[in-house]
Amino acid sequence: MKILVVAASYSANISGLQRHAFNMVRCLLLNPDITAVHLVLAPWQRKMAASAGLGSDPRLAIHFEEMDRGTLARNLWYYRKLPQLVSRLKPDLVHLTYPMPVDAEAIRCPTVLTLHDLYPYEIPRNFGLHKVLFNRVILQHCLNSVDAIACVSETTMNRLKQYASTKTYQKATRLYNCVEPEPFCATRSPLPGWQGEPFLLSVAQHRRNKNIPLLIRAFDRLLQQEQIHPATKLVVIGIKGPETHLIETLVSRRGLHKSVIFLEGLEEMELQWCYSCSEAVVLPSVTEGFGLPVVEALLAGCRVVCSDIPAFREVGDRHCRFIELREDAEEALATGIRATLDNPAKEPMSLPHLSAEVLANEYARLYRDLIPAASIAKSMTRNSSIQLVAPERQSL
Repeated sequence: MKILVVAASYSANISGLQRHAFNMVRCLLLNPDITAVHLVLAPWQRKMAASAGLGSDPRLAIHFEEMDRGTLARNLWYYRKLPQLVSRLKPDLVHLTYPMPVDAEAIRCPTVLTLHDLYPYEIPRNFGLHKVLFNRVILQHCLNSVDAIACVSETTMNRLKQYASTKTYQKATRLYNCVEPEPFCATRSPLPGWQGEPFLLSVAQHRRNKNIPLLIRAFDRLLQQEQIHPATKLVVIGIKGPETHLIETLVSRRGLHKSVIFLEGLEEMELQWCYSCSEAVVLPSVTEGFGLPVVEALLAGCRVVCSDIPAFREVGDRHCRFIELREDAEEALATGIRATLDNPAKEPMSLPHLSAEVLANEYARLYRDLIPAASIAKSMTRNSSIQLVAPERQSL
């Protein structure tokens, strides 16, 4: 089977989306049934790809396709140029690593979408009014167009059932993200000016659902109440986003500019150093589709404090300290962090159901089932559409 993996996106710095794509490629190359993998990236993702450690398997070809970085230009490329690339490379199947506008009829081979979450419906404030409407249209179009939807968790499967039609939901299957222990760790600290101070770690983009302001307030509370060492740092690793200004303003207003460190674009070995050397990993998200940092932290042997949400329960149940996000969330989070720091350090965990070996077989099984079935379906005109609606109890 020849698989084309589409992972071109706006960011030049690695995030969960790109890491999913790279890990998926590693999985595919473990399976002898996969004869070729074509990975499609944007020109500004060259450095990211070079540091991803994808190896030199002759079956892997990376294509840096020319496109403009703007949202409209990229989406036009997906819709107009991707079918031309598919026609030239002639893969047996196309796997989209996140929702994008796609002319599935022009592609003429099975298409699979990895669905990470339904944020445009769950948490519109992640995007703003105009962007959320645009993202909902893209999501609807993509879900309607593809032949199969690979949800990264049971949590995302349940959310899809909540927001999509029965016909759309029937195309979905649960296919976890591949997450394995990072074999290498940086020998030097990526933290600027680090002198061995203890630090709490959060791996999160600057988006509303990540709840970074709550984390900063809880951290400040711990400092003010002298419940942690006064030199303790809070390290937040993630791409800047819509919440960046609010977050930076909060840090400045509370006089925490020397205590809170923001980083992005770390290589995998540097990220592993941060996990390994942190006192605890703290993740107070409002909602998530999978919870990659929870898994990575557990694999690295970190103590984890996180919000009590379905995705985190699914991947970290019994292994994390869970905090309910109620009115007293700031106090509860600070108390949970302090209690966790009083516990002994953990040993790295084993999570075989998220291993590349297991996921390689699951990807191949999905693809084998799709290729003959989809070739028949492509000969028929698609005349159905989905209606993504919010439940009556929610106001979007």
